[in-house]
Order: sequence, then structure tokens, then C-alpha cells
Amino acid sequence: MEKYCLSVDIGASSGRLVAGNMEAKRLNLHEVHRFENKLIEKNGHFCWDIESLFNEIKAGIHKCKEMDIVPTSIGIDTWAVDFVLLDEDDQLLTDAVAYRDPRTDGIMEEVTEIFMKERLYLETGIQFQKFNTIYQLYALKKQNPEVLKQAKTFLMIPDYLHFLLTGEKANEYTNATTTQLINAFTKNWDKEIMDTLGLDVEMFQAVHMPKTVLGPLKEEQAAEFGFNMAVILPATHDTGSAVLAVPQPEDTVYISSGTWSLIGVENDFPICVTKALDYNFTNEGGMDGQFRFLKNIMGLWMIQEVKRNYGDRYSFAELVELSKAANGTGPVVNVDDPRFLKPEHMVHEIQAYCRETGQQVPEQPGEIAKCVFESLAVSYQKAICEIEDIFEKKFSTINVIGGGSQNELLNQLIAEKTKKEVFAGPVEATAIGNLVAQLIAVGEIADLKTARSIVKESFEVKKFVHAIAEKERS
Repeated sequence: MEKYCLSVDIGASSGRLVAGNMEAKRLNLHEVHRFENKLIEKNGHFCWDIESLFNEIKAGIHKCKEMDIVPTSIGIDTWAVDFVLLDEDDQLLTDAVAYRDPRTDGIMEEVTEIFMKERLYLETGIQFQKFNTIYQLYALKKQNPEVLKQAKTFLMIPDYLHFLLTGEKANEYTNATTTQLINAFTKNWDKEIMDTLGLDVEMFQAVHMPKTVLGPLKEEQAAEFGFNMAVILPATHDTGSAVLAVPQPEDTVYISSGTWSLIGVENDFPICVTKALDYNFTNEGGMDGQFRFLKNIMGLWMIQEVKRNYGDRYSFAELVELSKAANGTGPVVNVDDPRFLKPEHMVHEIQAYCRETGQQVPEQPGEIAKCVFESLAVSYQKAICEIEDIFEKKFSTINVIGGGSQNELLNQLIAEKTKKEVFAGPVEATAIGNLVAQLIAVGEIADLKTARSIVKESFEVKKFVHAIAEKERS
């Protein structure tokens, strides 16, 4: 009987359940269910519809039976930093407020006055972003202190979804590192930071590593589905899972390309030096003791919003074609400017930025799209130069993974801007990485090195070369 594992991968705009099994030393993927994910307005905040997400997970599990797939295990990954709090009866005290909500405006500056910025970085190694969990919790402490006082359990989004399946509470390591509350060296909660900020240490759960078997489904869940399975923790931070699918990480900079662009390298230890702080790089935890030394850059969120602003008249593929047809070199915006995080109207915000910086203002959809793609490529080039400066070495290749790796125009722009070879794929990197952790845990794959060689043989990867290299070869 074939052994299937089930990956639940939920991003900021959509989710998917993908079953995976090994056959003839190749990993096969079977898409089971896809669904939309979007922000909702609730109680004055932008939130995730956590109940709907769990219902979609259950719908996907039911579909497995229709496909004659009985998974041995299941694991869930999502985006980072967001969380819920539970009361003493394990009921939700908070909505799943989203990182794009403005409740953290100005909070990071307040926190770094209480706990010195340089020391916070030395302890955690985490990039300073206004929506990090530490600032969300401090905002809650300021704005709703009574809620925080009642809280008995802190769970990040995938932790909570795992809890609904099993009744077991745990904080998975890779996602927990994004809170800016995990000590980079002990790999556990930093109680000194929590005490200094007045956060209750007791509500945080034991930190568990990827590949941990959390437990079986609750009896009522197993009865509903007609079978039981193990819940195994993947790298529950989606980027943590995605990076596991980089076929050949040596001497390679990866770009996990989706709503966000995560650009970095794998490393054996955290780099908490002044230069890394100045460049605002992060040291997020990975599987098997690795660290993802990376920078979080605004990603395809911008083009997603542009598409929405045009009333979804154009598909993403059509926006790419319109961009190609736009004349000349377009203007460039700083994609990491906070004004692009959650603007009222992305197209108008891009135009305003160009106007304010004395650049030609893009008017047509193709010109706007061209501006976004050019700006992303420029930001990637800058981040790669910073990585090379910190490591004092040159990296020869870039591996773009995730949904954004399908954008061949952007891949070529990256090759041109960086003068490096760009490899694009696999597309379903996060689901693959999620499955890899489970398959190792159940003994179907020996280790991560073996898994990466399997990924290399199992999925298509396209190569993009910059014009200079192409000219030299011909």
C-alpha cells in the first residue's frame, strides 16, 4: 500500500492541500484541494478568517477519500508572525489579527526604547519589521491589556490549526523564531526579553522542532474523516518549508517568491553582527539546526494589488505581456517603503512615489506592471550585494522557488540585474518542503540531503542567463 503524506500550505492569498508519495525514488505530488485566503475586517481590525481556513482543511481531508488517498500523516504551514491567544478554557480570546493591520504603527520604536535595538538583535538575530509578533503583543498590551491578562495560551496560526486537529499545544521552532522572542543561540524563548516587556512567559508553549510527531487526530476528527493519521510538524513557517526544496543550496542565493520575497542563504549559525543589523537581515530558524539568513522584501503582493485595482480585468500573465510591451526603462520605486504595505490604492501609491521622486509617472497598466517588476529586480540585486558583502564572497547562482518562479519575465530581469545564472523552480516548493519533513519523519526519506537530490530529479527547474553570459557563450 502506498504511503501518502498530506501537506497543508496556506499563504496570504490562497491555500492548498497536496498529497505526496515516493515512487521509484521520485516524489509525486497530487493536488487535493485549493482555496482562497484573504483578509476580512472584523472588530475594527484586518484579520484572517481562521474558522474558514480550518473548514477548508477539513474539506481537503474529506476529498482525500474521494481520491482513494488515505494519508499516513498531515502537517500545516502558513505565513509567519501572526497568532491567537486562548483563555483558560482553550477558547479564542483574540481574532487572528493580520500583520498588515495598522495596530503596530509606532510600536517598534517604543519597544526599542525599552529594550535596546542592538541588544535585541544580538539576542534574537531577527530583522526589524513593524509587524513582528513582539510588536503585535506589545500593541495588544497597550491597547487591550485586559485581554493579555486573561491569556493562558499563545499559539501561532499553524500551531492553532494543529491544536484543532489534535488537542495538543506546541510552538513550532521555525515559525517561533519570527516572533523576535526566541534566543538565536539557545533556540528557546528569551525570558529576559519577555520579562522586560511585561509579557507572561507562562502562556508560551514548549518549542518543538520540525519532524516532531505531535500526535494523532482527536477522536472526533478521526470519526469525521473515517481514518486517523499522525500530525507531524513540518517547518510551519512557509519559507522554512520552501527552502527545504532548494535542490542545490551550496553557493546559491535563494529567492522564495510569492506574496513576499524572501532572499537569502542557508547557514550553520546565526550572524548577529552589526553589518547584518545595519542591512536589516534576519536569522530565522530552519530544519536540522540550519539558519535561514535572509531579508524579507516586498514581493508579488504589489502586482496582486495592481491586478485588484484594475478590477481583475487582466490576468497575471496578461500583466506580464503588457509589461513587455511597455516602451523603454520604467521608473523604479523602493518596494520596501512602508507606504506599499497596505495602501488604499496600490496603483495610485506607485504613481505618487514616482511623482514625488521626480520620475516619469507610469499611467498605463503595462507601465505600472513594468515598474513593479523592474523595482523588484533592483531590490533583489541590492539584497544580494549586501549578502555578498557580509559573507565576503560571491555567489554564482540564484534559485527562485515558489509560485513567483513561474514569472519568466521577472526571472530574466533578475538575471540581467545581478549578472548571475538564475534557476527557477520548483513551483510548489513550500508544499514539497512540508512533505519532505513528514517523509523523513515516517522513514520514507533518509535525510535532508537525500531529499534534495530527490527534489532535483522529480521537478522541473528552468535556467535563465543574463545577456553578457549569453554573448560570451556564443
